[in-house]
Amino acid sequence: MRWMLMAMMIVAVSVSGCRKKASVGTGDPMMDRGVLGVRSGLVDEGAYGMGAAPFSGQEERGQFQPVYFAYDSSTVSDSERAKIEMVAETLRASPGVVLVVEGHCDERGSAEYNLALGERRALAVRAYLVGLGIGADRIQTKSYGEEMPVAMGHNEESWRLNRRAEFVIVR
Repeated sequence: MRWMLMAMMIVAVSVSGCRKKASVGTGDPMMDRGVLGVRSGLVDEGAYGMGAAPFSGQEERGQFQPVYFAYDSSTVSDSERAKIEMVAETLRASPGVVLVVEGHCDERGSAEYNLALGERRALAVRAYLVGLGIGADRIQTKSYGEEMPVAMGHNEESWRLNRRAEFVIVR
């Protein structure tokens, strides 16, 4: 009996005390590296991208409408594409501007899963912008997962508003 108690304690300590920080990725090397090989960042990897220094310029939020996503999806729907096209027009007119696409999720799912889903959403918007001719070097991504909700309710309307990608302009 005593040896079973000891074994259970050892397992509990090794599982909880030595846990390695979770690595979040899609499993797809191209997506994990971002479009055209530019690594995108996750919420705990620094300000805007892995190893990248934070932008020293002025940040502008709220200039563009958020892009909303279906539940458990990172596919940009046809109804949301016009929003991204407006962002592309602004970037074309302002070549010195850098954009950060932030991916967000609702509260359902684990924190790790939501970080990865938020990253896939940000990467999907980034890929659409690159497809519209915006240089990949001007767009970085960041995932906040479920950590920055805009609606605090625990219902479908709140969840719908929290499943989004937002834009931050850096000058």
